Amino acid sequence: MPDNLRGAFGLDFAEQIAFFEKKLSKGSQRWNLLADGTPITGAMHDTNFIVAGAMKADLLNDLQAAVDKFIKKGTGLEEFRKDFRQAVKDHGWTGWTGEKTEEGVAWRTRVIWETNLATSYAAGRHAQLTDPELLARRPFWKYVHNESVLHPRPQHLAWDGLVLRHDHEFWQTHYPPNGWGCQCRVVAVREPEKGDKTNPPDGWNKASESGRLPGIDKGWNYAPGASISEN
Repeated sequence: MPDNLRGAFGLDFAEQIAFFEKKLSKGSQRWNLLADGTPITGAMHDTNFIVAGAMKADLLNDLQAAVDKFIKKGTGLEEFRKDFRQAVKDHGWTGWTGEKTEEGVAWRTRVIWETNLATSYAAGRHAQLTDPELLARRPFWKYVHNESVLHPRPQHLAWDGLVLRHDHEFWQTHYPPNGWGCQCRVVAVREPEKGDKTNPPDGWNKASESGRLPGIDKGWNYAPGASISEN
């Protein structure tokens, strides 16, 4: 695999590819607001491809094709950056966050690349984990924190090893990724084993005045792919 992040999540697979292929491009004013002024909720990302500030359909189509390329073919971040720069040049996109410096471009492209890789992987895994045959054999899900993360979030570490039934309300908001750059994942297990945690930490579902849950970045309090799996 060409990048550490892809190694963290594993190889692409049919469910991941199918999830991304079904997305429709949507123009947006910023990361949390569509072009028409509609607020962007987390689950909207299940059916829409959105790049903050990108409005033009042709631009979005080219950016989506670049993302689709790395999901299907395993191309790395640098290849995506080349495709991103070409799409920006071809469509004359200006005014986007990060464009004025090399550091800004590097940051912006990594965010787009990582986010789409992580969420498409998570959605594909959700489709696998909710397969009726697998649920009959392994009805519990286990939260797994990636040990290679250099600066782990304390709450995510606290959830490592937490085993709950697949239909526990915890997974509605805490199914990873739970924020920008989060590399946590979920695996299916038959039942809790000795040493596993079987209750979420106190206050896990108590939102702050701003509406954020502890350990969850704004806009990430949803389970990628769940809104599709439930239809």
